[in-house]
Amino acid sequence: MESDISKGPVIGQRHVQTLLLFGFAAINYMTRYSASISLVAMTNSSTTNPNFPQYNWNESEKSYILSSFFWGYLFTQLFAGYYCKRFGEKVTLFTAIFGSSLVGLILPITLKFGDWQIFCAVRVVQGVFQGLDLSGAYALLANWCPVEERNRLGALAFSGNECGTLMAMLLSGLIAISALGWPGISYIFCGIGLIWCLLWIIFGASSPNTSKFISLEEKTYIQISKKETVEGSKKSIPIPWKAILLSPAFWALIVARCSEAWSFTAVQAALPEYMNGVFCMDMKNNTLYSALPYILLWVMSYVYLILADLLINYKILSLNALRKTFNSIAFWIPAICLIGIGFLKPHQQIIAGILMIVIVGINAGNMIGSGLNVIDLSPNHTDILMSILNAAGSIMPMLNPLVMAAVVHDDSDDRQWQILFIICALIYFVGNIIYLIWGSTDAQPWNDPNFLLPKCRDDIECSSDEQQSGRKDIT
Repeated sequence: MESDISKGPVIGQRHVQTLLLFGFAAINYMTRYSASISLVAMTNSSTTNPNFPQYNWNESEKSYILSSFFWGYLFTQLFAGYYCKRFGEKVTLFTAIFGSSLVGLILPITLKFGDWQIFCAVRVVQGVFQGLDLSGAYALLANWCPVEERNRLGALAFSGNECGTLMAMLLSGLIAISALGWPGISYIFCGIGLIWCLLWIIFGASSPNTSKFISLEEKTYIQISKKETVEGSKKSIPIPWKAILLSPAFWALIVARCSEAWSFTAVQAALPEYMNGVFCMDMKNNTLYSALPYILLWVMSYVYLILADLLINYKILSLNALRKTFNSIAFWIPAICLIGIGFLKPHQQIIAGILMIVIVGINAGNMIGSGLNVIDLSPNHTDILMSILNAAGSIMPMLNPLVMAAVVHDDSDDRQWQILFIICALIYFVGNIIYLIWGSTDAQPWNDPNFLLPKCRDDIECSSDEQQSGRKDIT
């Protein structure tokens, strides 16, 4: 009882921030992935509401529209961490959602003054705003999550990704055939984004120190858990670039996250084409069937969360062992299934469908595996680390289509798909091996705010002036 009281209310402000982050992630993914369904409605009005304009865009122009989001998204990674340190996590997350939603709301209007290029421009601007998302979200989690609850709250927050993807797939088609037509997809999803902004202004806070609603008990609990005894600002901490870029643990994390980004986005793009070309199963026109893997992905994110809590609370696994075990499951089981699905014959449709669902669903463990590891390495520099990680990961969706086009020339040729799936499986396997060897959950020495200060001998106390004059500001 005393332990519960010392943590503050049963539903505290750290839980409120987690819920808001869940909504943040869901809205981002809804606006990001609903564009593919909007395009179907905009270019084939006979399948939706014919009372709205139809555009005769070819496949090349459609691909430009879908990929244009990542042009802007990658650009923002160059300064997302700095923006977060300069303006704080609350402003960063507000900017990401408000800017993206506002631009999305005016899309149906702007299309009256141009063609597919206007759609591309809107998507680029949305990508620019949403490029701030992960740096701000991870930094906020680093500020709010007690160490003991990091897996639970982090996994809950980012399960919004799967929720947003599902909502985009399940609701976009229904909106498109309604009286609102395809413009309604932008109006509803972006309108929800603006409502979130209002809630964020009222309840959101960059840290426990800046929250207007947090209790003293909860604030003390978070600070003690994170070994914070003095209030301070991360804005004033210099960035140890050299130490970060020479850190084996951070490079292992980069490789793991790039492996995940490559293989998972390749699966998203390749499996529908493969199922259609080899097994004659049209997933794109079967919304429920397309959503099944992502339903399991969302469900499995909570299964992993509960299992992680049990393993940590009962001290069955250390945090380091937990992360590497979950990451191995999330990488290697899909890798094995990818190799297996490539050798199936056209009459084995049911087995192919099951393997496809398993590949996507089991991968949910990557968030607790390596996804949250960046906070372990450096709570003080999480925003900067996420800028680097997200920039590297954002390149993968751009390279995937090029590799897929180079390997698969005939989507009915299962041998070509075998090569592509084996490549993805190898990337999963090698990426996890590197993470197992060099990955770490220990806070790195360069996370220390005084890391760049001159070291003092035990018998001599450095004065404040000496420390300040000796600071190496390499930012």
